[in-house]
Amino acid sequence: MRRRVTFLAGFAAGFVAGARAGRERYEQMVKLGRKAAESPAVRKAARAAGDKATGLTKAAGQKAAERMPKITETAKSGAGKVREQLDRLPGRSSPDDEPAGVNGTRPADGS
Repeated sequence: MRRRVTFLAGFAAGFVAGARAGRERYEQMVKLGRKAAESPAVRKAARAAGDKATGLTKAAGQKAAERMPKITETAKSGAGKVREQLDRLPGRSSPDDEPAGVNGTRPADGS
């Protein structure tokens, strides 16, 4: 709906800018635009669209609230897996904070 209104507004602006009829045609278009905006049918449709948007927004908020615990748990478990993979990378500290060698090997005891 928003795209259609934007398109129509752009089309009207382009037509006005390119019209050869001049001021008379411009005044006619302005009058038609005001008449359409004041039309009960247009106002009713705009109100209905606003009500529908409000309803969809509420429904989306409820769904998001319902899914948030699952999303949070998935993110936590995924972060744990990533942390485990990072700890296995060469050059990272071992769990006992012993530094790894350049090639990923640990120094021998007593070295």
